Amino acid sequence: MSEVKKIATRESYGNALVELGAKHEEVVVLDADLAGATKTGVFKKAFPERHIDCGIAEGNMMGIAAGLAATGKVPFASTFAMFAAGRAFEQVRNSIGYPHLNVKIGATHAGISVGEDGASHQCNEDLALMRTIPGMVIICPSDDVEARAAVRAAYEYEGPVYLRFGRLAVPVINDNPGYKFEIGKGVLLKEGSDVTIIAAGLCVNSALEAAKKLEEEGVSAEVINIHTIKPLDKELVIASAKKTGKVVTVEEHSIIGGLGGAVCEALSEEAPTPVLRIGVKDTFGESGPAEALLKKYQLDGEGVYAQIKEWI
Repeated sequence: MSEVKKIATRESYGNALVELGAKHEEVVVLDADLAGATKTGVFKKAFPERHIDCGIAEGNMMGIAAGLAATGKVPFASTFAMFAAGRAFEQVRNSIGYPHLNVKIGATHAGISVGEDGASHQCNEDLALMRTIPGMVIICPSDDVEARAAVRAAYEYEGPVYLRFGRLAVPVINDNPGYKFEIGKGVLLKEGSDVTIIAAGLCVNSALEAAKKLEEEGVSAEVINIHTIKPLDKELVIASAKKTGKVVTVEEHSIIGGLGGAVCEALSEEAPTPVLRIGVKDTFGESGPAEALLKKYQLDGEGVYAQIKEWI
């Protein structure tokens, strides 16, 4: 059996930027002294005149991106999620969100899979923060295929977009002819009748693994990939909830305010349904190997399966 292909979505981000840059001269990439880590260094190598290193000054970078957008450029402001959503929140809100400027924020190294960098860099709150900004589109791709498609879709969308990428290499799961990416539309990966599992980012693969194990025990799980956290595909979420009567959300993010929060808000208003939120509990992360942390916080396939099995 051949080994599953794994690629970090931050790698996909850098490669997609190069592809965009070759076709569109208005694409400009900004970075905050992290081009090697965010993988925008490949864009810098290809188009040095359109890459701006803003130094360790993320707030200033967001302001520069806003200015570039106001002149007709399409800037991709890139840094770790902790700095993009956390340190630069005020500039993102007031300089990009409030005037609804055409800025794309490439936030890499999100979630606990940042690993050894520890709690200070493991941003498990970024989706919650960005969801509060009016008009901000939020995309959390699950693999290389989806990440590349997300970058292209972000370019085509007129307005601010927050793109969430990871450090850890993850399996390619959307490599099929029928895959289609559309902002605001979820992807039904597997049909089921007993429970709905809604996942985002690297947890989509964990959800698929958990569903397979549940299937072996006679539990039919429907699996939905919600790559766009905002706007949420309420139609798909509600339809599946009504079909199965039980919903589980899985995310590499705090269970407060992220995918789980968005799903609960939608269901409470239109289709009240029991929901189990799987993610990082109300706690900070810690330093350690990425795979070990995912296992400890029960975000790997086995951990997701165990939590769902206990709940149902």
